[in-house]
Amino acid sequence: MNKYLLELHHISVSFEGFLALDDLNLSLRSGELRAVIGPNGAGKTTFLDVITGKVNPTIGDVVFKGRSIVGKHEHHIARLGIGRKFQSPRVFENLTVFENLALAVSSNKKPIPLLIGEVKRKDKDEIHHLMSIVNLQSKENISAGSLSHGQKQWLEIAMLVGQNPDMLLVDEPVAGLTDEETDMTADLLKSLAGEHTILVIDHDMEFIRRLNSQVSVLHQGSVLCEGTMEEIQRDSQVIEVYLGRPEEGQP
Repeated sequence: MNKYLLELHHISVSFEGFLALDDLNLSLRSGELRAVIGPNGAGKTTFLDVITGKVNPTIGDVVFKGRSIVGKHEHHIARLGIGRKFQSPRVFENLTVFENLALAVSSNKKPIPLLIGEVKRKDKDEIHHLMSIVNLQSKENISAGSLSHGQKQWLEIAMLVGQNPDMLLVDEPVAGLTDEETDMTADLLKSLAGEHTILVIDHDMEFIRRLNSQVSVLHQGSVLCEGTMEEIQRDSQVIEVYLGRPEEGQP
């Protein structure tokens, strides 16, 4: 049995001669929480696009559950068990929190039966479980458009979890959040790891540190180094290209 859930082998992506990804290699074990950081232009979005099938690699292979998924359509890859959360929350703002989650967990994705109350008991139980995970129980009947930015982020994460993917790709979940919301988001993602494999991209170093996970650093389309947050902060290459050197006279 393959010990990795996801493997990227020698991935390169060229856009009219520009190498967005350049011989990128990365592997994640089932249940792992992994953070990915890197400066703007490092290839982070293209990296996610390749995993989800939005972009096909020019060279290389993406293996999920032991099988290549290169060339498969985005919706096929989603059905295989890869869910993606984009940076901006994508929720149905005119629907309540309950209705948003009902659409996520129901096998019947047509809104009309859900809006007239035809939600199965097992789905209701799952919806209330998801609301408890993201601390939105008191917002059950509130429209999603009335939620704070952070609450919308949590709702979308809950909607993604409700689809029961094996892997969650989470893009900049704490952008625009307060410090308290950032800490709560880190704790939420840590609680979901194990049952799900989670890959998180973000620029907030304190958030990444709180995740207490392995970190992969992207630079110019490749993995520059990997390790714990403490290890990469001491890495001379990372200091040079991303974290920045302290000014003279500073510790």
